[in-house]
Amino acid sequence: MSKNHIIKVAIVEDDELIRESFVELLGSSGRYDCVGDYNNCEDAIKNLDKDLPDVIMMDIELPGISGIEGIIKIKKSHPDIDIISVTVHDEDDKVFETLCAGACGYLTKNVSPKKLMDSIEEAYSGGAPMSTNIARKVVKSFQRNIETPLSPRETEVLQLLAKGKSYTMIADELFIDKETVRSHIKNIYMKLEVNSKSQAIEKATKDKLI
Repeated sequence: MSKNHIIKVAIVEDDELIRESFVELLGSSGRYDCVGDYNNCEDAIKNLDKDLPDVIMMDIELPGISGIEGIIKIKKSHPDIDIISVTVHDEDDKVFETLCAGACGYLTKNVSPKKLMDSIEEAYSGGAPMSTNIARKVVKSFQRNIETPLSPRETEVLQLLAKGKSYTMIADELFIDKETVRSHIKNIYMKLEVNSKSQAIEKATKDKLI
């Protein structure tokens, strides 16, 4: 990137104070041009062709369509735009859903202004900026035991079980029926040679299967 190049940034954040502080921060940097700030995804998407941002800073929890849905839509129509999620959420499932949707970075809102500014440049230069705790989660996910006896779906079911979700909640979340969940759990117990939910979670955690 040429040092003289001003990076065009759009902000999608429904908290007005946070959004205004981001706009102010970008404006005072001399490195970035805030081409649009929105409190919902729909308006940001509507104005994409007018704004043509290089980078979008996107919250996840938004009125209307969620930031994750917004990322999917934007990447489909404008694959060259880099999107950094800036959110209070650091739960594993949110992180991975967001990155799988097409975000190139994931920052939590307690990040320092300097890190926030540097992250935009990092994303624009082809990097994947992340808050330290998020980077650790991503690394840990790759360290899961690749010798797992469980299928990807069984691993998903066990992860949700470990989060305290009921059979009905797991069925709803994975779009399967309750009997299929029971069948997966039966297979998990058999493969892990355990007889209860707590034993399955304990063994899977110890063996890095989840």
